[in-house]
Amino acid sequence: MNENLTITSVPGVRLAHITDRDAVTGTTVLLFPDDGAIGGVEVRGAAPGTRETDLLRPGTLVERVNSIFLTGGSAFGMNVAEGIMRHLEVEGIGFQTPGGVVPIVPGAVIYDLGMGNTDRRVTRDFGLDGAREASDAPAESGSVGAGTGATVAKALGSDHALKGGVGTAVVDLASGHKIGAVMVVNAFGDIVDPDTGMLIAGPRNDNADGPPFLSTREILRSGHRRGPGGRFGQQPTNTTIGVVATDAPLTVAQANRLAMMAHSGIARAIVPSYGMGDGDTLFFVSTAPPDTPTVDTFGLTPIGAAAAEVVERAIVDAIRSATGIAGIPSAAEHISGMNGRMRP
Repeated sequence: MNENLTITSVPGVRLAHITDRDAVTGTTVLLFPDDGAIGGVEVRGAAPGTRETDLLRPGTLVERVNSIFLTGGSAFGMNVAEGIMRHLEVEGIGFQTPGGVVPIVPGAVIYDLGMGNTDRRVTRDFGLDGAREASDAPAESGSVGAGTGATVAKALGSDHALKGGVGTAVVDLASGHKIGAVMVVNAFGDIVDPDTGMLIAGPRNDNADGPPFLSTREILRSGHRRGPGGRFGQQPTNTTIGVVATDAPLTVAQANRLAMMAHSGIARAIVPSYGMGDGDTLFFVSTAPPDTPTVDTFGLTPIGAAAAEVVERAIVDAIRSATGIAGIPSAAEHISGMNGRMRP
């Protein structure tokens, strides 16, 4: 059996992708142990679309979350929470109240409207199906789930953009615990492989005699403004969102600090990041059982360094696993097409 090198190898994490290729959108649902997972969050983008993030701050009543969703559909994607909550309520999972259990389901959305059939929207059924299908099997990467309609490198509009997607990665900590990430990459900027420094996705260069990708940084420095053509129009339609999970025991304050540290992975792999049209958001969860002695303060540093590493690896995985859809090619497909047009 092949080793599971995805976020679902972290004990207590289950995941499912729900994909609608007609609408070119989808949802990724993560479920945690029945008694929940400690949760934290860090929102750095200027245009976020999130749910229940205030609840994850230190000092609030509820410390454990039952599920997190990542979804396409922009604000319509918030509908998936109802489906997840319905599934968990039937299972008796959630925060106990006198009137019954209330499942705690934070989440975040990306903007992918207009990529496919505009008569179809993300609905509660995406969440219900995802919650029912979530498992600890190796998580799929590429143009699936919340990454179905994701695109990157949009400085020159959709005519030069490339396909984004969902990616995942995991590493082992020296403590014996695991830490993993799942990332939905729908970025305005270029994608860089931090291990090599190589640009692996940028605005498409249609000149067969030049490099395959243009540089967003150079485009911005030149003052070039994209024209009105293309599906993305004049408005930025971006956001990179994700979940980092570990079985190392944490407090809520520690989970929030680690969510901040994990963002370094976004900054290293996406150039630029955290723009005015980005809603970049990272959740951080610990699946350790309640009442487990937590990591000491200085033990957070190696966990945070590993968190940034799995985030950047998951971002790279998303780009390398993506496949073209709705007329937008993946980076690999674009390079292959350029090679076919090269002059002898």
